[in-house]
Amino acid sequence: MTNKTIEFLNVLHLRGPNIWTYRSVLEAWVDIHDLEDCPSNVIPGFYERLTAMLPTLIEHRCSIGERGGFLKRLRDGTWPGHILEHVTLELQNLAGMSGGFGKARETSLRGVYKVVIRAWQKDVSMAALNMGHDLLMAAIEERPYDVDAAVLRLRDLVDKHMLGPSTRCIVEAAADKQRRIPYIRLLNEGNLVQLGYGARQRRIWTAETDRTPAIAESISREKDLTKTLLESCGVPVPEGRIVTSVEDAIEAAEDIGFPVVVKPSDGNHARGVFTNIRTPQEVADMFPLSAAEGSEVMVERFVQGAEHRLLVVGGKMVAANKGDMVSVIGDGTHTIDELIETQINSDPRRGVEHEFPLYLIKLENYPAAQMEVARQGFTGASVPPEGQEVMIVRTSNMAFDVTDEVHPDTAELACLAARIVGLDIAGVDLVCEDISKPLSEQQGAIVEVNAGPGLLMHIKPGVGQPRPVGEAIVDHLFEKDEDARIPIVGVTGSRGKTPVARLIAHLSRLSGQYTGLACSEGVFLDGRQVETAEGTNWDAAERVLMNRSVETAVFENGCRSILADGTVYDRCSVGVVTNVDPELHYGEFYIDSPEKVWNVFRTQVDLVLSSGAAVLNAEDPAVVEMASLSDGEVIFYAVDPKAEAVVQARSEGRRTVFVKDGAIVLATGEQEDPVARLAKIKLLANGAGEEPGVLSNLLAAVAAAWALGVSPAMIRAGVKPYDPQAPLRND
Repeated sequence: MTNKTIEFLNVLHLRGPNIWTYRSVLEAWVDIHDLEDCPSNVIPGFYERLTAMLPTLIEHRCSIGERGGFLKRLRDGTWPGHILEHVTLELQNLAGMSGGFGKARETSLRGVYKVVIRAWQKDVSMAALNMGHDLLMAAIEERPYDVDAAVLRLRDLVDKHMLGPSTRCIVEAAADKQRRIPYIRLLNEGNLVQLGYGARQRRIWTAETDRTPAIAESISREKDLTKTLLESCGVPVPEGRIVTSVEDAIEAAEDIGFPVVVKPSDGNHARGVFTNIRTPQEVADMFPLSAAEGSEVMVERFVQGAEHRLLVVGGKMVAANKGDMVSVIGDGTHTIDELIETQINSDPRRGVEHEFPLYLIKLENYPAAQMEVARQGFTGASVPPEGQEVMIVRTSNMAFDVTDEVHPDTAELACLAARIVGLDIAGVDLVCEDISKPLSEQQGAIVEVNAGPGLLMHIKPGVGQPRPVGEAIVDHLFEKDEDARIPIVGVTGSRGKTPVARLIAHLSRLSGQYTGLACSEGVFLDGRQVETAEGTNWDAAERVLMNRSVETAVFENGCRSILADGTVYDRCSVGVVTNVDPELHYGEFYIDSPEKVWNVFRTQVDLVLSSGAAVLNAEDPAVVEMASLSDGEVIFYAVDPKAEAVVQARSEGRRTVFVKDGAIVLATGEQEDPVARLAKIKLLANGAGEEPGVLSNLLAAVAAAWALGVSPAMIRAGVKPYDPQAPLRND
């Protein structure tokens, strides 16, 4: 009896950099059972069925490195673990998460593989992995599978769980190769995001920032107050006022003179806004619809022209879009509702998801459009004569980029309006007939100043050039040469991690840095223990990076924590590897060879920034071998000053730390600086220094502190009286 199936044994979410990649991934342990004997080229019809289900797999290059590379592997014969990797990635691609990292590797157990896929968000990627499994089994077993339905479900999950487009464009701009600013999502299903670490962080919530004053946001919600402030500073605004009833609204409209606009005083997203109101009856009809969208209703002068949205960031106009007027042309046969579907909603740029720059129009859901159609003598069921144009929406999506057309005076007025309200990021709405001319020449006016403006219209306009608004916001939050990272030290190895990490944190704190420490003994902030833990906790460690007071952070990374969670930080200033003892780590995670253990610990060195340093034990050959992996400096330490790696480094003029003539020495090339005599170090008193590894661990901490920039004098002052109640034990 055969068992041709794919079974998930476990799925790990590696939230930070890991043994596979710098990004978050899912690592699935799968058992393909008897399918180990059935590569893809021996399953009749499998290739044809799978490619019919997912024809876009042709874009996967795989290890061959060219378009169609994966399909060649599929024809020649590859195993289900590898196929599951590509199927899952492609489902994510189809759901809008393009690209992505993937790998499939055998373990030492027959039929058991590790399948690794990029995980932008855990819930979405888990769903894609399960769907990929079901699709693959359907292709193997000659069963149908509804790919379209699966992709639709994934897209729903993307909308529910992942960052919205405005927030995402800012995060992507921060994380790009030019800035490399790390980020932390502070709400699992929201758009509150931290950019940078610790004391150097900034926070965004969609297009609002921690520089957006709460008072300014409140002012922007009060449209009448906003207009009053703008008008008092000479900014052109349409005259109007708050009204309290239908009768008051009609009176205000007659005082102003038709046509007018009826809108909520504190609404948003143009809900309840009705323009070009021409009669008292239309005012009466629209008043309750506006009232339902806000706490009060305003009536103001209707300004002739098209509506525009100017985006102001940090006192500069960075993008501008124009709204479109939408109409249909009658053919004497079809109703207006039908013409809307064929002439408007058929545009591929229209849809309900965020990815579409234009939204779908349905008269029954759009009171302003119903009014516009009705004043022309029609309803949705009417059949207009052939050739007659019927206006559907006078102002629709702000989908047309006009950034390069904005007159400088108008751009300056928009910036002034944002400053008057007090917003660092503002969507300034104005109406005019020609955006290339000053407002004063055409009776144009600024009608609203909005906090937290949507950015999608600028990222993905229906017509025109996308604008780098995410980059503009990142540049507003961080100066070009500003470092959004705090110094981070990561400590790993088979032994000695905890005492080394604690002493590094002690020396950092002594140098004047508010220091956070997460290790197997708990979490410490500026020397005070705030959490206890039996083992390093990823969430607790992340809270250190979220703390606005932390100026330097130290993290212990055990072999198990790297394999189970990845590291909590993306890169580090200093990476310490104390030693490698492979046999201590066999038995979990299919780790069963020195090479696999070494590959875990090298992760710490891979994460060192080019401006940072790897601190490596020169007396452990496996650790010495990692030196070539460091993007930054390498500082070797050793008890024995004649250790080969130390001697070689000194001959090249590099920094080393060792013991000579009974003292700890900091050396740069041949220049030596004895910082502390062993006999004067309290930690080594009463024979403690003779315990295995204690002196080596002390040297590791000293070297890391030196790499951090702690002065030799401060290191001397810190290590000599260090409390032996926190011994640098080697277990």
